[in-house]
Amino acid sequence: MASSQEYDMVVVGSGFAGSMATINFLEECKKQNKKGRVALVEVGQDGERCGASRWTMAYLRLDKNLDFDEDWVHEMKDVSNGLADEQYCLKLQKEAGTTARYLEDHGVKFVHHDEPNVLLEFKTGQHFVFPEGGGKAIISKLFEQIRGYDDCEIHFETEAIRLMTDDAGAIRGLKVRKGDGYLHDLLAPNVVLACGGFEGNQEMLARYVGRNTHALPLIAPGLKYNRGAGLRMALEVGAGTAGSFDGMHCELVDTRATKPDAVMWGHNYGIVVNKDSQRFYDEGKRHLFATFEMIALECWRDQNQSCFFVTDHDIMTRFKGSWVYDTTDQPPEKSDTIEGLAERMGLDPKKLKKTVDDYNAAINEREFDLMKLDGKATTGLKPNKTNWANPIVKAPFYGYPMTSHLTFTYGGVKTDLNARVLSTNDVPIPGLWAAGEMTGLFYNEYPPATSCLRSMTFGRLAGLEIAGNLGKPQGTASGPAIPSERRIDKNMRMDDAALPAEVKASA
Repeated sequence: MASSQEYDMVVVGSGFAGSMATINFLEECKKQNKKGRVALVEVGQDGERCGASRWTMAYLRLDKNLDFDEDWVHEMKDVSNGLADEQYCLKLQKEAGTTARYLEDHGVKFVHHDEPNVLLEFKTGQHFVFPEGGGKAIISKLFEQIRGYDDCEIHFETEAIRLMTDDAGAIRGLKVRKGDGYLHDLLAPNVVLACGGFEGNQEMLARYVGRNTHALPLIAPGLKYNRGAGLRMALEVGAGTAGSFDGMHCELVDTRATKPDAVMWGHNYGIVVNKDSQRFYDEGKRHLFATFEMIALECWRDQNQSCFFVTDHDIMTRFKGSWVYDTTDQPPEKSDTIEGLAERMGLDPKKLKKTVDDYNAAINEREFDLMKLDGKATTGLKPNKTNWANPIVKAPFYGYPMTSHLTFTYGGVKTDLNARVLSTNDVPIPGLWAAGEMTGLFYNEYPPATSCLRSMTFGRLAGLEIAGNLGKPQGTASGPAIPSERRIDKNMRMDDAALPAEVKASA
């Protein structure tokens, strides 16, 4: 039977962004001696932890002091051709360290990894960070804190259906469908959408990304619940969009793995071939993290979702025990001959032997150096390998069969620097907030080890902002209609050539 309940904030999604919004709201209300009630809505079952948060290793682009890579903003500008919101990126750069230290204060233990073999494009001193126990550890710690508050009700197996607004267009709650099949109203002046992208929605993938997206497996089982509900609901009430809707982040995984997120990172340090034993991508084009997404997209788009990594004893010895090849739970295929390795991976032995021999013969005499783009390259091949073209000559030889898995989509709703959802005219929609991967940011490529940080950071900021506004007169709580960060002035990144003359004059 239908019912209604009243809250101060409704959060949709229990991953990084939603959990951070919830706990920060509760803590800030307690700190300010305010009474604030929250409904946390999750479509999955209790303990299932939907989306990708609990499944990821959660690599974080942080240095030894938990400060964020200062060069990431420039990288975002380069790979997006200037389309990514620079002010948003700068806000993340400023706030990411605070987010990491917040997690430490709440019991998350970080592993500080000094990387000796992989040239990182991060300006973090060859260092990155990840939580001990992966994303699951973060979610577990946050939920421990959330369950300690009486003012939070968690609604599992509850599907968000549509946003409720008043006659003036302000948010007044969320309509949900519970396990009884009926629609229920969760009334609140603030709704935070934190329910991921549209990875689990075949119709949306086909509409936005294009053909053959149905052939992409999901990298984590919880992604099946990321059906684009937040995006759909936000668009229905006039939200603007950001990020490339035909873009997505994919990763190569071991096809034999029995665990989620079995990413094969080390494509740089050998060759990658298709089912016909032919190379199809420059494995040494750029840094590992700068190319692992692009080769996965190529595997999906043009190689029928199948490829194979091949290397030799020297490389596998160098990376023994490293995250580069040990994320999978299966040992590599192994043989004393290239032909034997081909047979173990289901490839034509003669064809693979010829590809490896041609590759070895085409390599120049430059020194092999993993700590720089070393120019040790091939000539006369299509495609050539431009860096780290080390000969595959020392037995035993190793290989992994791989395929591409979908991790997250790029297109999403547009927000300001406080996580408020903006309308198509860049005006904040009163009471509507969003954080995480359902907010659009990326174009063309994803500079990695940042998605988890931005989800948690803007979830945290949303929770703090809503708690701080609690009790203020409506219409003044969220500041001016158009936030100062979005006003057209001389500091905006927008190209002056794109502005009308009268706007230029006023700027």
